[in-house]
Amino acid sequence: MLPKPKKVQEVYLDHAATTYVSLEVFKVMKPYFTEHYGNPSSLYRLGRQANQTLLESRKIIAGLIHAQPGNIIFTGGGTESDNLAIYGIARAHEQKGKHIISIGIEHHAVLHPLEDLKKAGLPAGRQGFEITYIKVDKNGLVNPAEVAKAIRPDTVLITIMYANNEIGVVEPIAEIGREILKYRKTHNTTYPYFHTDACQAAGYLDLDVEKLHVDLMTVNGSKIYGPKGVGFLYLRNGVKIKPIILGGGQERNLRSGTENVAGIVGLAKAFELAQKNRVKESDRVQKLAQYLWQQIEAKIPKIKLNGPEIGEGRLPNNLNVTFMDVEGEALLLYLDEYGIMCSTGSACTSESLEPSHVLRALGLPYEYAHGSLRFSLGKVNTKADLDYLMKYLPEIIKVLREMSPVNLGTKKHAQYK
Repeated sequence: MLPKPKKVQEVYLDHAATTYVSLEVFKVMKPYFTEHYGNPSSLYRLGRQANQTLLESRKIIAGLIHAQPGNIIFTGGGTESDNLAIYGIARAHEQKGKHIISIGIEHHAVLHPLEDLKKAGLPAGRQGFEITYIKVDKNGLVNPAEVAKAIRPDTVLITIMYANNEIGVVEPIAEIGREILKYRKTHNTTYPYFHTDACQAAGYLDLDVEKLHVDLMTVNGSKIYGPKGVGFLYLRNGVKIKPIILGGGQERNLRSGTENVAGIVGLAKAFELAQKNRVKESDRVQKLAQYLWQQIEAKIPKIKLNGPEIGEGRLPNNLNVTFMDVEGEALLLYLDEYGIMCSTGSACTSESLEPSHVLRALGLPYEYAHGSLRFSLGKVNTKADLDYLMKYLPEIIKVLREMSPVNLGTKKHAQYK
């Protein structure tokens, strides 16, 4: 029997999925819901004030990434920014070529547009794009030399994430950027353009676009204690893209729609705080992640750390662990009964269990991917949260292993659905 807590605590360990809005961010956003509500496109005072607020937010963000205010395009979030970067480049430069390079562990906000571009019909009757996925190593790391070797005369875009949302691996974006610059210089061309999804990296890594050598970069608010439904796309000067949302011509005719002023103010403040505090916070949460992993290693057998070792090559708040002979979904639901929130590496449907595409890309067996959990730490987490988790996690896993199909002599997973 599983132990029942005398008092259920709420322990949130899923900051890679989303974060809560910090009080500092909420405070600066609040007036823009009820007092400064003008449309930035309007010419009267309220509108001019709103437009000035947008400019100030652009300046804050641009300064933090070593860019200019005009390089910042506000969007409805990370997914939209990724889509705008990928479709925008593809549609603006398809006459030059229809080849794109990426990696198989990207977020679906990148993978799905790429797969869509492969289909014939852009527009109807025209040849689709060819996508080359560079293989990553057992820790999810891509080799910059392999990326460079895959570049062809018809390559128009390379899109590789800065840090992975599931296993926390930090990709060598600056090194890849330098390889791309070498190719351009050698071949006297401006292609291929380089995009990175930096949503997971924004709270912990340096996002200086000059150091990273990127042409486009995606960031959103919901991963850095800012509001959901708002983000930005950095677009280097001289890089042309076509819009995917048409209408009133806002954001330099690249993203139509009345700007979410309150959200943008919150995004700018959240990004400012994240970059200001990233070194100190990275050190704090990495120590917590190391402590949690040591506790898991000491108290639970048959486990595996997915992704690189805890250190510079991994997001400091990320811990992805496989618990053998346990279904991740069952474990997640049991933990939820104790107030513990994290995420799993597979998606359960009524018909099948689909393992994480990220873990499968690392070469992990099917059963390893199914038994994974991701713990992503954040600002509110303390050692006491992890002690509460470890008070129940070993016994929950023990019970689930006793119930597993392996131990019951069955081949089906019906009891976990």
